[in-house]
Amino acid sequence: MPMSYLTCLLYILEGWTGVEHLDEYLSYLVYLTWLFAPLLVAFLLPALILILVYVSIFILHIYKLRTHLKEVYSNDFWDGARLAVLTLWYVHGRIWNGYEVHGLEKIPDGPALFIFYHGATPIDFFYFVSVLLTKKKKFIHVVADHFVFSLPGFKIVVDVFRTLPGSQEECIKALKSGRSLAISPGGVREALFANEYYPILWGNRKGFAQVAIDAKVPIIPLFTQNVRESVRTFGGIKFLRWVYEKTRWPLVPLYGNFPVKLRTYIGDPIPYDPNVTAAELAEKAKNAIQCLIDKHQKIPGNVFRALMERFETQKKED
Repeated sequence: MPMSYLTCLLYILEGWTGVEHLDEYLSYLVYLTWLFAPLLVAFLLPALILILVYVSIFILHIYKLRTHLKEVYSNDFWDGARLAVLTLWYVHGRIWNGYEVHGLEKIPDGPALFIFYHGATPIDFFYFVSVLLTKKKKFIHVVADHFVFSLPGFKIVVDVFRTLPGSQEECIKALKSGRSLAISPGGVREALFANEYYPILWGNRKGFAQVAIDAKVPIIPLFTQNVRESVRTFGGIKFLRWVYEKTRWPLVPLYGNFPVKLRTYIGDPIPYDPNVTAAELAEKAKNAIQCLIDKHQKIPGNVFRALMERFETQKKED
């Protein structure tokens, strides 16, 4: 009797493995794959961010090889490379998250210290830097956690984008030289262990405030709506929190990278005041971030609602 190719293949496999009714097992396997496909996708999507980061690294290495372009840029050899990489992130943000920035007019022309709420990944900050360079021709340097400097292949990114390790002396020097700087006081702890209720996990950190006072620059608060719905973490597991506090290793699994609506809101600048202490200024900055969260974020955050906001026809008022 004639048999289809698939039936023949199953017959051969049954004879080879000695397993009867192999078609029933395969049907069950297909069912399990269908059942857990959304879960697999949720864990694989964050890898797209990492892929995009390494694409950026590849672009920088290619640019580095083009040494004959060095004379084209009078200010900095890497200006063109930074623009190319940030254009990539700008396009990705517009397509994947419908990214918007509200309040660009509040950003001063001179140096400033930007303080932002840290999501599970800093992808919203990448988008913000790309928009700022594209629309205002202003570039922001960022302070990163020490583990970033040890990631494979990241050295060229750290050098090209002038990422700082976070010492107060280096931050003050950068601001006094006319450069703008961005710091997330919550850092990795806030990224991994905050949740959909958007708590601010700064502890007693006030070094950033002392930096702003010593450099005599204003503080600009930033918050991105739905940033915790974009990528989520398993930070609620106490063992993972214990491991981080003991080792400072960010071993908390991520999932998501959902194409939710992201909007970065820029708060009113907190001007330099020589009569304000670092503790008082840190509290002012924290309250400013909290005000942005209260005004622009529905609590608790919801992935489905954040996805539906992509289809809103009317812009949300600032």
